[in-house]
Amino acid sequence: NEEDLTDEVKGSNYTDEKEGNEEVVEGTEKEKPKEGRKNKCEIAETLDSQEESEVVPEPDKAQLKSQFQLFSKFGDKSADGSSIKLSQSDKWFKQARVIEPKGVSTTDTGIAFRKVSKKAPKLSFVDWNKYLDEIATTKKMDVNTIKTKLVECGEPGFTGGTKVAKSAAVDRLTDTSKYGGAHKERFDSSGKGRGKEGREDAKSDGYVAGYKNKKGADDKMR
Repeated sequence: NEEDLTDEVKGSNYTDEKEGNEEVVEGTEKEKPKEGRKNKCEIAETLDSQEESEVVPEPDKAQLKSQFQLFSKFGDKSADGSSIKLSQSDKWFKQARVIEPKGVSTTDTGIAFRKVSKKAPKLSFVDWNKYLDEIATTKKMDVNTIKTKLVECGEPGFTGGTKVAKSAAVDRLTDTSKYGGAHKERFDSSGKGRGKEGREDAKSDGYVAGYKNKKGADDKMR
């Protein structure tokens, strides 16, 4: 009958569609992973290998020795520049930013210094270079990178000094022309302090402020 025929037609169409889909699936190649795509571990390994491959040239030994002599005399008037103390070396390391919160610490430098110095208070330039090698090995750093920082940090000095803040509020509070009362008397018209004169009241002449006939009154009194 017609209903059976319709079911047969639908069944045959479903089979054809299924077989066609299977042919399409079978003919489709599986997606291949892209060769250029790398996971995070592979990227990290690549970066590490690149850093290791970058060779830092050794800085000029004469400049390094000159810096050594300057810092070995820093804070010690009796020093001749031939040997350096741990405290002086640490000062140098801090100025060059070799000693940092997430890098070399003063504990690291102290251990390495004692290991090389054999309990001696100072190191010669030759032994101090061995001390640098010891730190570089312990902290897995390139010793030439450390030396370059030590050469380029400049002469001994104080870094990170207090800077004067500049803002509209500071300018307003330090503008002496806007001072009033007793504070106004402490500065002249140019803003320069008047010293003791500005802090003490002038001796009274017996007249109220602003009186204009002082001379005439004085004459009558005589």
